[in-house]
Amino acid sequence: MGRITRRRLASAAVGTLAGALTLTQASASARWTERAPARTGANGAAAAPTGTRGMWIATVANIDWPSAAGLSPDEAGAELAALLDVAVERRLTTVFLQVRPTADAFWPSPYEPWSALLTGTQGRDPGWDPLGFAVREAHARDLELHAWFNPYRIAQHGDPGRLAQGHPARVHPEWVVPYGGQLFYNPGLPEVRAFVQDAMIHAVESYAIDGVHWDDYFYPYPVAGEAFDDAAAFDAHGGDFDDLGDWRRHNIDLLVREMRERVAEARPGIPFGVSPFAVWRNKSTDPLGSDTRGGVQTYDDLYADVRTWVREGWIDYVIPQVYWHIGYAAADYATLVAWWADVAEGTDVALYIGEAVYKVGDPAQPEAWQDAAELSRHLTLCAEHPRVGGNVFYSATQVASDPLGAMSRVVDDHYRD
Repeated sequence: MGRITRRRLASAAVGTLAGALTLTQASASARWTERAPARTGANGAAAAPTGTRGMWIATVANIDWPSAAGLSPDEAGAELAALLDVAVERRLTTVFLQVRPTADAFWPSPYEPWSALLTGTQGRDPGWDPLGFAVREAHARDLELHAWFNPYRIAQHGDPGRLAQGHPARVHPEWVVPYGGQLFYNPGLPEVRAFVQDAMIHAVESYAIDGVHWDDYFYPYPVAGEAFDDAAAFDAHGGDFDDLGDWRRHNIDLLVREMRERVAEARPGIPFGVSPFAVWRNKSTDPLGSDTRGGVQTYDDLYADVRTWVREGWIDYVIPQVYWHIGYAAADYATLVAWWADVAEGTDVALYIGEAVYKVGDPAQPEAWQDAAELSRHLTLCAEHPRVGGNVFYSATQVASDPLGAMSRVVDDHYRD
């Protein structure tokens, strides 16, 4: 891909390492650890293969779908259907569709405006219901569809005046923190935490989605020379916290725990999961961390204590984005898979591994990614860890384009059952 995506940003964070070395509870987890047979469709499809085999369909910046803003409903629907057909052809079981990329919606939401990624104008009705269409078409193909939300990102620009009239961030400018040329909701405000949950829960209550999914963005990735200005919120809501970082992690802990409770109440049995940046903490920072040299650590930089969420069972599944090759010195794929398998051991939280199809064949990537067998080797390694219940591929356009034949190799080597 030519664009800077969430995955490329995360990859770049560890890519700087060389220079920087300096449901209900158990039922939902059980369903996702040992996947139940899929619905039998009109074509009489047999039971789904064991394990979760997924792909992310990113809508932010029109990365995967729709290919451009302003497509007609028929054009956009045909594109999405084609991606779902790709998932079937690759013998996948699950798609993770991004439906709330920037505090907007791919369904008629009473809380937030229609996404500009559909029509080119935020708030303009596209004339159809993309999420409703996606759920129907996925289920018709015996695929599960998880609705993928971004909790706090408002816009990938810094101008509130460009937001739709009536946008909650314009109505409540005190909720907004400009940072790094973008706009974010302030996670330290209780009213913000309640609002973003309300906005996401509306989709959970309104559609027969098969799961609720968040990616790696909580507090934003660090921007050199800038501070995230939440000092007033800390003064007002910091309580007994002396440390800003501890308070920020507490805010995200509350968001996760409350959202899981609300999902379970709204749709008992559907899982809630997260796909974090794969380095929780480096071992040099914390003896519980991975033997890596990550330039970004989710605990310290994004204030997301994902290890605790897994150990405490606050989520139903976790998909760490292990977007590096086997043997990468700073963040070895094998090291990280083993570390996450150890974290998940003894819990009811299902573990799947996120895979970087977008790196395959990219001339900017190391030699390992020029080998069509690298991804297949990842799945072979994962099979050595019983706690790994599947793999999810980023992203749909690369799953479709099959760089170097790497996805075909994965299917031939691992997905023929």
